[in-house]
Amino acid sequence: MKKYKIKSFVYSIALSLMLIGCTDLDVPVISELTPDTFPKTEEDFISVTGAVYYYLHYKFFTINQILIQELSGDCAVLTANGGNWYDDGRYQRWHLHRPNADQRFLRESWTAWFNGISKINSVLSLLEGAEDSDAKKMSIAEMRVMRAYFYFIIQDMWGGVPIYSQYGAEAKARDTRADVCKFIEDEVVAALPDLSGKTGIETYARPTKWMANALLAKLYMNWAVYTGQSVRWNDAVAACDEIITEAQTNGTIALDADYLKEFYPDNGPKFKDILFAIPCDGVYMQEHIPARYWLHSAHRYVWSLPFGPSGCVKAWPEYYDKFTKWGDNDVRKKMWLTGKQYALDGITPVIINTTNSGLDSRYTGPAPKAAVAYHLELTREIEFRNLQTFDTGNDEHGKAVGYRLNKFYPDQTSITRNQNNDLPIFRYADVLLMKAEALLRGANATMGHTAVSLANQVRARSNATLYTTATLTLDELLDERARELVYEGWRRNDLIRFGKYEIPWGVKTETDINKRIMPIPQDALNLNGLLVQNPSY
Repeated sequence: MKKYKIKSFVYSIALSLMLIGCTDLDVPVISELTPDTFPKTEEDFISVTGAVYYYLHYKFFTINQILIQELSGDCAVLTANGGNWYDDGRYQRWHLHRPNADQRFLRESWTAWFNGISKINSVLSLLEGAEDSDAKKMSIAEMRVMRAYFYFIIQDMWGGVPIYSQYGAEAKARDTRADVCKFIEDEVVAALPDLSGKTGIETYARPTKWMANALLAKLYMNWAVYTGQSVRWNDAVAACDEIITEAQTNGTIALDADYLKEFYPDNGPKFKDILFAIPCDGVYMQEHIPARYWLHSAHRYVWSLPFGPSGCVKAWPEYYDKFTKWGDNDVRKKMWLTGKQYALDGITPVIINTTNSGLDSRYTGPAPKAAVAYHLELTREIEFRNLQTFDTGNDEHGKAVGYRLNKFYPDQTSITRNQNNDLPIFRYADVLLMKAEALLRGANATMGHTAVSLANQVRARSNATLYTTATLTLDELLDERARELVYEGWRRNDLIRFGKYEIPWGVKTETDINKRIMPIPQDALNLNGLLVQNPSY
């Protein structure tokens, strides 16, 4: 468990996890409560609303959302090894931009987000009947922002969807994507005055004024893509400025000095860069398992992990190259595991005892069973031995293809594969880069900032070479976002906004712009006959 306490909020999530479980998403956790008996105190309100945050846990976001966003982008690929991790082509479809309506991650995500919205609507129906108080107003505002955030995720993935703002509403046809975006904007703007402006342990992992403004900035940055309407760069700048003003005036928000430590297992509210996060641990708030996906199985002994990592996710070489483009000083380059692998002392080699044929199943020499002490070496290139199944081979060479990301540092304190590393959703660094991008795209300058000065705040924190007006282009800013926000779930979103989602990378050839959004799950179509499938699916 975390070494800090986030009031009773975290425990409300934990209680929700135990009561709801992992198979029934519709259990009425708060059905026994009435406005006559509950809630009254601030703690009551926090306990009631805690159930809503369940839908950011148990893999719905920490696994499904992250993998969908990153594997469909140019960052990483999940390969098979002798059939392991092939899973009927589930993961390669993300890379090829050919998901189908039966894909499990899509079905689980759609269900989670809409059940989360239903839960919020039920909570709001209770809160609105409670006695008036500041705590009531703040809780209602938090729930409206969370509902807006769930709708942001949904429309980002599926476009226009039904808007449900009342508990128990009947199924309906899809609202337009533009209407969904306007609903998101209206809800957040209306809620902002009643949200807390405090940061740190008291409000960690709950919507604050700063989280809400970050959400608005994301919405405005992508407004033209989402709605087909005019760009709103100036509105994006205004939302960013609210956060930047707080940072410059009160210092409650900042770029923490140590970028790498921000993603360690003991991260949390002590980091001023994190505006909103999913708190994770190895007991109640599980299924944040990046080490399982990224690390080679032999890395288990490097970090004394209680499980064997699968090493199924690898970086595309060109993505890794973005981290070496400006030299070796950028501390973010240290997140990558490349080449020959060593123990934490940096001296002792990671040795795998195998045979010639175990090292490479294609071995044709005279001694296939001869012993080999193989010094594990991760290769830059990803060689597919069977492209149809994305198989790189089930021998040691096949398992070692591809560089590995070690951003969310392995958790040596957990007794399972579940890590204590909280997952940031909105960060101050992202806010600075969003404003820099908006300025580059033509927004009016404010607060004496330039795109270069903003981006260089992020660069300086990582000890990277600073930009000049000649070197900071839109393409370079997209690369900087790749370096800063890798594996935080924003890559697909960025590539679409920059018009890069259809260009080739890896072995992808799909150029259909309709594939920018996902197919509606077949289960959802079956349940609601008023829904219409997205084009090209």
